[in-house]
Order: sequence, then structure tokens, then C-alpha cells
Amino acid sequence: MAFVADASMVAAWLMPDEQSPETDALLDLLREAPALVPDLLRHEIRSLFLAAVKRRRVRESFLPWAMQRFNQLPLRRLGPGDDHAVLTLARVRDLSAYDAAYLALAITEGAALATLDRKLAVAARSENVRLLGPLAMP
Repeated sequence: MAFVADASMVAAWLMPDEQSPETDALLDLLREAPALVPDLLRHEIRSLFLAAVKRRRVRESFLPWAMQRFNQLPLRRLGPGDDHAVLTLARVRDLSAYDAAYLALAITEGAALATLDRKLAVAARSENVRLLGPLAMP
């Protein structure tokens, strides 16, 4: 099952202190099909890793390993997203353009969204996008 994974979910797959049984279960799904992601994911992950070093959550020596692991994840990059859809969702749902890009991709692809971002999850529910992971409703 293909699904859209946002930066919060991908970070949980890579950051040692963010992994959980729910996020690991989604990582296991990547054996069946790659996760769908917008191009901006790489930049968000780089920023998350740099912030983790700055806050001393990880050591700087973690960065090469983490980026190598990121590059090995089965991810299908689908471009920057439709400008109109991203901007409209950002405005209507009060999201950053970054978060709106993940939601727009899920809507366009008819795919579920895997996120740990509560605000994005609320917006996804409002758009009738199915959620995966810890924020999914039972």
C-alpha cells in the first residue's frame, strides 16, 4: 500500500529517540511499496538533523549515517506539488506550505498520510484523507 510520509514520520524512522512500534510498522510497509514524498522532504530532513545536533539530541557524527540511511529508504519523490493546491490548502487549513505539500500530495494520489504532526492530522481529517500511524483514529 503506497502512502505519503511527511518529515515527522521519516524522522521517526531515523532518529533513535523517536522510534515506536507504530512508526516501525509503517517502515515495514515500505517493503511492499515506496512511500510517496514531495521533493522538499530532503531539505526538511536535513534541517531536522541539524536541529537535533544543535540541541544535543544526537552527535554530529550521526549526520553521515542518518543521511546515508535516508538515501536508502524506498521513497518515491513526486516533485514540488501543484502550486494552487498547496497554497489553497495552506490558506484554508492554516498550514505551512511545507505541510500543505504533503497533504496536497495525499489528496492528489488518493493515498493515506503518515504523520506525527497533530495540526497536519487535523487538516487531513478535514480533507477526508486517511491517516496512518499513532495519530490515526481507530
